[in-house]
Amino acid sequence: MSMIQPSTPKSPKAVQRRSFLLTLPALALFICVMIAPLAIIVLRSFTEPALGLQNYQWFFSGDVNITILARTFNTAFWVTLCCVITAYPFAFAMSVVGPRLRTLMMLCVMVPFLVSGVIRTFAWVILLQDSGLINHALMSLGFDKVRLIRTQLGVNIGMTQILLPFMVMPLYSVMRSIDMRLLQAASSLGGSPIGIFFQVYLPLSLPGVAAGALTVFILALGFYITPLLLGGPASTLLSTLIQQQVLSLLNWGRGGAMGVVLLVATMALLLVVAPLLKRKYDATGGSK
Repeated sequence: MSMIQPSTPKSPKAVQRRSFLLTLPALALFICVMIAPLAIIVLRSFTEPALGLQNYQWFFSGDVNITILARTFNTAFWVTLCCVITAYPFAFAMSVVGPRLRTLMMLCVMVPFLVSGVIRTFAWVILLQDSGLINHALMSLGFDKVRLIRTQLGVNIGMTQILLPFMVMPLYSVMRSIDMRLLQAASSLGGSPIGIFFQVYLPLSLPGVAAGALTVFILALGFYITPLLLGGPASTLLSTLIQQQVLSLLNWGRGGAMGVVLLVATMALLLVVAPLLKRKYDATGGSK
């Protein structure tokens, strides 16, 4: 009778080598669709129409460009804040209701993904226009007409609605993992509902707030269609200027410089904010 020889264990290096080979297709795809286009844009910003820093000098020498860059980050901040304020109670309700109602609320979050963002933006154009449904409802209640279309307020409303699911899902994921017995214990020790929320529940949910806020903020920086359709000249964002330089003026050098400036500014902001969020997360015991 032949004896079955036990398989020899593979060395850690062999396992690592096999794991690396399995990731090669995904790595190649990432390089082709992300790294290569980004490298081309960066290269064009330094080489078109001539080799040098003239595109960056043009950008930083124009007060309009700096103003629009600041407006882009300001808009992203306010949209993120609105998403946090709106999504937090909704995600909390999702984490405490029954399964049927939770499923319905989840559908309300996910169904908008089935509709194109352009279509949703056109829907907001209809709702926010001077003779739209919102102003009609306000006038029927005795209020004056409010200008919403072609304003920064209209842009913020449209972007908040589109980006809201990206805030709800991280919040819900974290809130579902919070042990509600901690709140009961705090209540039994004499804590008030407001004190329990701010001292127990809110710190435990901060990782979800941070994850959702970073996602919404980064996505808001690159929005193009919604600010273009809902906003006006006073609410122009940097993405609109990039589109004008690349498609209308065929100036890839200046458009690439704008994109690089936005990317570098975003990365610099994340490098500043990420350690602060990690320190706050560790202070609340989240890393344990």
